[in-house]
Amino acid sequence: MKGSTHILIVEDEEHLGVGIKYNLEQEGYRVTLCADGPTALKLIEQMPESIDLMVLDLMLPGMSGYTVCETVRDWGLTLPILMLSARTLAEDRTRGFDVGANQYLAKPFDLDELLSRVKNLLQLSRPNRTPRKPKPEPVKEVRFATTFVNFETFEVEVDDKPARMTPKELRLLKYFVENEGRVISRQELLTEVWELPGQLQTRAVDQFIVRLRKVFEVDPSNPRHLLTIRDAGYRFVKEPADADDGEE
Repeated sequence: MKGSTHILIVEDEEHLGVGIKYNLEQEGYRVTLCADGPTALKLIEQMPESIDLMVLDLMLPGMSGYTVCETVRDWGLTLPILMLSARTLAEDRTRGFDVGANQYLAKPFDLDELLSRVKNLLQLSRPNRTPRKPKPEPVKEVRFATTFVNFETFEVEVDDKPARMTPKELRLLKYFVENEGRVISRQELLTEVWELPGQLQTRAVDQFIVRLRKVFEVDPSNPRHLLTIRDAGYRFVKEPADADDGEE
């Protein structure tokens, strides 16, 4: 429920902070606003489990948003962090991600985009705040559309013709098949398929998705089985409901 979702805003520009707080409250969230890093860290330290997301300005008095974000991650906390900044250089965004920000939004920003990013970050974080579901039963083979894959023998056929896939591509497809219908984040794929830290910044996942689509999608630019879910990740659909299915 939104009403039980607590968002912490750290923003020293009063008019902007108050405006963000108002609009998030209109969406039904519970919101706390503070104007500096030390106050934010004190609140998080006092009630780490009650804060579900932090909207963090980069340029703060006395302590930068980089330091606040890095401190939160050093404490081992995984709450989603949306960093705001008037800085638009690539190195500024990179540094933000390096210290643990989940997303980076440049000022001035569109309100609808801010609300959308908040919503998606909260959706992604919820599985990590509840007990993990039992792992699905291993899949030995799958058939969908004109594709057949045997994950034990590495046999792949598309349109009744042999197709080549690397072991990593097969492992990625297998993970999607075992989690059919569920939105899977890039972070989860890095952890479960690549066995790498989920916060690692890499385009490997996206590149492999492109390669998978080239193997079994009729039109890779308009996929019907391996869908992109904006700002969230990917979802595998074995049997699309209709011919209009595609990227969301």
